[in-house]
Amino acid sequence: MVVNDTIADMLTRIRNANTARHQIVQIPMTKMTKSIASIVKEEGFVDDYEIIDEGLKSYLLISLKYKGKRKQPVITSLKRISKPGLRVYANHKEIPRVLGGLGVAIISTSQGLMTDRKARHNGIGGEVLCYIW
Repeated sequence: MVVNDTIADMLTRIRNANTARHQIVQIPMTKMTKSIASIVKEEGFVDDYEIIDEGLKSYLLISLKYKGKRKQPVITSLKRISKPGLRVYANHKEIPRVLGGLGVAIISTSQGLMTDRKARHNGIGGEVLCYIW
């Protein structure tokens, strides 16, 4: 299956696995999905991720994180902001705060992917890819 928007595909797969309370979710690997996975792990939204090579194809296995006895997902919501049909850019002064700083915006900058906090700190803007909280 060929997907045009790999980021939206990744977010949807995580969202669906979260809703179904799955422990792990498999995502086709690209440089972009790998860097998003590492940011999401750094921010504590997922436990870990590993890379599985199957010949020509590589996959990311992301282990999701739940809290409490009732296994509430740590990720409440994932939202794609900049889409292939409508790109959204922001300079470092305009970078949005997600839920007053509780959530994370992932920004694609000239220095690679980073969180909104880091981009603001470094004083660089870029494309606002998605929000996670």
